[in-house]
Amino acid sequence: MAVVARGPWLPRAWLCRWGLDSPLSPKRQPGFPRNPPLALCYRRAGPGCGRHYRAALCAELKQPLAIEEVASRPVRPHEVRVDVHFCGVNFADILVCHGQYQEKPQLPFIPGMEFSGTVLEIGTDVSIVKEMLWQIPERAPLREAAALPVSYGTAILALEHRARTRPGETVLVTAAAGATGLAVIDVATNVLQAQVFVIAATGSDKKCKLALQKGAQSTVNYSQGSLKEAVRKLVGSAGVNVAIDTVGGDVFLEALRSLAWEGRIVVVGFAGGNIASVPANLLLLKNISAMGLYWGRYKEQSFPVFSRTLSSALQYCQQGRIQPHIGAVFKLEEVNDAFLHVIQRKSTGKVLISLK
Repeated sequence: MAVVARGPWLPRAWLCRWGLDSPLSPKRQPGFPRNPPLALCYRRAGPGCGRHYRAALCAELKQPLAIEEVASRPVRPHEVRVDVHFCGVNFADILVCHGQYQEKPQLPFIPGMEFSGTVLEIGTDVSIVKEMLWQIPERAPLREAAALPVSYGTAILALEHRARTRPGETVLVTAAAGATGLAVIDVATNVLQAQVFVIAATGSDKKCKLALQKGAQSTVNYSQGSLKEAVRKLVGSAGVNVAIDTVGGDVFLEALRSLAWEGRIVVVGFAGGNIASVPANLLLLKNISAMGLYWGRYKEQSFPVFSRTLSSALQYCQQGRIQPHIGAVFKLEEVNDAFLHVIQRKSTGKVLISLK
């Protein structure tokens, strides 16, 4: 199974190992050119017809993805062929396929934002690779590596770069049992040396239990009452210092009202489907800050920051400081089931597509 770096849709991050005979091995200073066109697919040898790929193709918005054969071609000068093992399924992938995301690729396209695999072949003009492929340490399994880019990249940027979380502060994270939520708990608890008191807010008791198992000190089931009042009972009237919100709507407003003096809330997404308006008077009265985080945009606007988050995630994983939670793994043929699993809020942690 392999992927050739090409196609109309641009995944944001790829984590790879270099083959023993690859000119991109660590001894040859691995790298990759900026903004390569890439698509997720894998190889299937066909008798008498050469090498073909099977791809999950979005040919029509809001319709199931189709698994189709794609003819192979030689790797072009600025391309790389990768043997893909796993690729991540993100809520943003579903939004893209419904035409509801910030980026709207031209139909047909192959969705996907992250994968892990092994470099097989490189183009003649690829000499310095450091901007789109990151080397996976030997101690980091390819399965776990595929769960790092979007979720942990977002968590690290939200906590360290945007919120500037300090030791001893309280952190509230919504949708805490999702891929990003668990990553926030993992980074806040383990990377920040357990000096951050984490409150995990989820929509079910089962997900609250998972958040506690993954390191949260307290949990709140916001489907059973006011998030603000529940947080008040845990930390008192002072409130929390940092809130990371991926839900939006009323949950965002409750989290905003739970902030302490000079607290910071980071808007990561709107998984609940509603975008709330920020009451500016609350920002003024408590001197609090509401800020956004669009992780993928850093690739174009501030690449050093983007790259640093991935390098940090890989380093933390190699050191054993973080442990990505893989909630479910589907085959490529089950990609629509994987999407439905996420849409129905059955998922916890990262959902992966396995190509092996």
